[in-house]
Amino acid sequence: MNKKYTIKDIALLAGVSKGTVDRVLHKRGKVSDIALKKVTDILETIDYKPNLIAQNLKNNKTYHICALLPDPEVDNYWKRSKIGILNASQDFAAFNVIVTIIEFNPQFTESFIENHVRVLKEKPDAVLLAPLFYKEAQKAITDYKKLNIPVITFNNQVTPITAEGFVGQDLIQSGRVAARLFETTLREGNITIIHINEDISNARHMQEKETGFRDYFNSITTSTFNIATLHIEADKLDTTLTSYLENNSDTLGLFITTSKSYLVAETLELLKKDDIILVGYDLLDMNVKYLKSGRITYLINQNPNHQAHLGITKLAEYLIYQNKISKTTYLPLDIINSENVMQYIINK
Repeated sequence: MNKKYTIKDIALLAGVSKGTVDRVLHKRGKVSDIALKKVTDILETIDYKPNLIAQNLKNNKTYHICALLPDPEVDNYWKRSKIGILNASQDFAAFNVIVTIIEFNPQFTESFIENHVRVLKEKPDAVLLAPLFYKEAQKAITDYKKLNIPVITFNNQVTPITAEGFVGQDLIQSGRVAARLFETTLREGNITIIHINEDISNARHMQEKETGFRDYFNSITTSTFNIATLHIEADKLDTTLTSYLENNSDTLGLFITTSKSYLVAETLELLKKDDIILVGYDLLDMNVKYLKSGRITYLINQNPNHQAHLGITKLAEYLIYQNKISKTTYLPLDIINSENVMQYIINK
């Protein structure tokens, strides 16, 4: 049952020539109906599976994947995504898969559009896309679809114009998890959701987290929590948050919907606000620093490394093996505190 059959073996079993078997396997040239049936019957009997990797290497077949990624030098969150892409690229290098990373400035839609055009000029076989700018990402996915280029998005879904697949977190559920953390820690009180650099058209993922957060508390009929929302520009965070807390001194919890919890933690430290529960996202170095010190209470790990790695893996396996791309792949929601953070840092 474990025998690896060669074309010669199949030809002997079917009673035909090796050339006939080759033509059937590779669907080229003419084969009589009788010979076709003989070969097909043998292939079904032995459950023959062609070695696609060997064929690709023999034919010198090369696959090109482009990853359109926000520049990690501008936003440190994407540093781990880039590491995940590079690691996946190494995993599939032996299979003639080439991965090109094209970075755009996450602060400017023009940069995304410009670098999307660069991707099109590369004529890739597949694209991994971080759809930071929602409308522009919809247009990009439409362009790829017109060229029959499969696309997987990660970190954020794009609807109604959807890619072949998405890898990331269930953002609404993520918001509900954050709400549960506050409920078990505070029991009651005033909580503020903070969106940093929030823009409705470009940061749908933050809105979905808020939706999940509010849904959780709305489902509790005896809830004694009051939920508010605050929109802050990063360069004005210190003054805006200070003023807000002065006018809302009864605030007991802050839920930060981005990876920039450390900015809020810095301000709380300056204000000597030690009694506010702070929940945010991601294992950025500065976030980990404040998590260890206790200034940040919990971080929800979105695992950008694994998201990007899995996205490249799915595209590579689609190209090499013709594996079907799952429409949605949700990753687990990891809750990190000061006691378990080092396990994640060591294994990142």
